[in-house]
Amino acid sequence: MSVANDTKFTHTVFLLSGISGYEDIHQWIFIPFCITYVISLVGNSVILFIIKSDPTLHEPMYIFLSILAVSDLGISIGTLSTTLGVFLFNSREIGPEACFAQLFFIHSFSYIESSVLLVMAFDRVIAISNPLRYASILTLPRIAKIGLGCVIRGVAVVLPAPFLLKRYRYCRANVLSHSYCLHLDVLKIACSDITVNNIYGLFATVITVGLDSVLILLSYVMILKTVLSIASRAECLRALSTCVSHLCAVLIFYTPGISLSLINRFASSSSSLIHILMGYIYLLLPPTMNPIVYSLKNKQLRAKIVRVFVK
Repeated sequence: MSVANDTKFTHTVFLLSGISGYEDIHQWIFIPFCITYVISLVGNSVILFIIKSDPTLHEPMYIFLSILAVSDLGISIGTLSTTLGVFLFNSREIGPEACFAQLFFIHSFSYIESSVLLVMAFDRVIAISNPLRYASILTLPRIAKIGLGCVIRGVAVVLPAPFLLKRYRYCRANVLSHSYCLHLDVLKIACSDITVNNIYGLFATVITVGLDSVLILLSYVMILKTVLSIASRAECLRALSTCVSHLCAVLIFYTPGISLSLINRFASSSSSLIHILMGYIYLLLPPTMNPIVYSLKNKQLRAKIVRVFVK
């Protein structure tokens, strides 16, 4: 540590944490984490391989699904090394630069995933309300621009975070709450005035996750309005069935994320175990469940995956 003032110090390292109070069984706790990471990495990689290798899946919905799989892989890979170090080897130290880089990638991929889920909602709106013009509206060049826009948006929103955090002094206990770095988690140990970062963090959440969730809700209102106008009940159910996978992915992503944000900002006095578990659920559940949901609910994708493994 280096002296900042007469009585304040700046930590040269942060300490990551597993699950407080259960340090003696961290190696056993890592078993479900290991299963989660294996499912996430293998599942999303298989989906990417299937979509890339099968020309019949080079359609807008599957291209957006491949971008979603890439963002899920980014989140899993971004947290894997430190989680493995904490739970298996009790390697808790992480430098500020490495910590800021990790939180940048974690939050960037999370915001990219939110953007992709919104785009997939619009994709379903077009497919159901205007199927005859679907292919002419969502052309490959347009899809490429939309995908690039999702990436730029996710990176641009999070880009100021590492530079703002680097300006602060960290003179309190340098122990973080998770086995990886999150923006709010790092802010809690800063001894400087963090008003700017608090406003920035709230603004970033509102214009990404908050705005996206509202627009997705409006998209499904439009979908329901269109579907209810269909005379045939069978056609109505067939149209809604194409949205099941996406709706599950939306609930899996937004429910833990919004819950964690509300707990951190408005229920800070609640049990620390709840904070810790919600943090892990928020980042690890979507990358694990998305490939399972799409493999089970999407008949065309499921058939391709079965065919590959049978061969």
